[in-house]
Amino acid sequence: MIDKPVLLVIAHGSRDPRHAATVHALVRRVRSLRPDVRVETGFLDFNVPSVQGALESLATQGVRTVVALPLLLTRAFHAKADIPAVLADAPPQLRIHQTEVLGPSPLLLSALERRLYEAGLSPADKSSTGVVLASAGSTDPEAIAVIAEIAREWRHTGWCAVRPAFASAGSPAGFPRTEDAVRELRALGCSRVAVAPYVLAPGFLPDRIARGAAEADVLADVLGPAPEVARVVLERYEAARVPAPAAVSA
Repeated sequence: MIDKPVLLVIAHGSRDPRHAATVHALVRRVRSLRPDVRVETGFLDFNVPSVQGALESLATQGVRTVVALPLLLTRAFHAKADIPAVLADAPPQLRIHQTEVLGPSPLLLSALERRLYEAGLSPADKSSTGVVLASAGSTDPEAIAVIAEIAREWRHTGWCAVRPAFASAGSPAGFPRTEDAVRELRALGCSRVAVAPYVLAPGFLPDRIARGAAEADVLADVLGPAPEVARVVLERYEAARVPAPAAVSA
């Protein structure tokens, strides 16, 4: 019997082959940081193995404890409904601990800046550069509020301005698209405008972000297997594997 918790990274999945390739690259980086931790991958849709298939395979191999990590940046429908429902159907011999989603985290802000610098910016450009924080979008008020707060927090690190933008047509009316946010930053007088995709892997919505960045000066890559993202994955794993002790009443 294998008692050490296995980390199961749960990704959304996509018809776009770049999505799964990026997820696997991130998982390889996580493994390289913690070779003592077994890390597996399951997909909610489109790709294999499915989450259910991965769980059944682990149970067959004698695994008893799994830490399930939603590879998501915000707590929206997938984290609140889809993933708990799939985990509820896991083989009964498995003890499953679901982690928090990856965001928000200071490490993710560091990853966003890493991608901007890789795209050609430097720290000296911050005060003259406006940044579009371009997320996939959501109809979930909690997820929307988190993106807006990340933009406000990031603005205080020295950028000329930071504006959130949303790629999904399902996002609430009044929330800017990437191209609208780029034009707003131009109108504010920022000398340079950069678009930072707050997404983990390529796909349909990241491609829409890229099209919306056509008038920007800089377009960063997706977060993908950035080392900071891998570190957040392991932070979430450790927090779920070793729950914080309960507060002791005085």
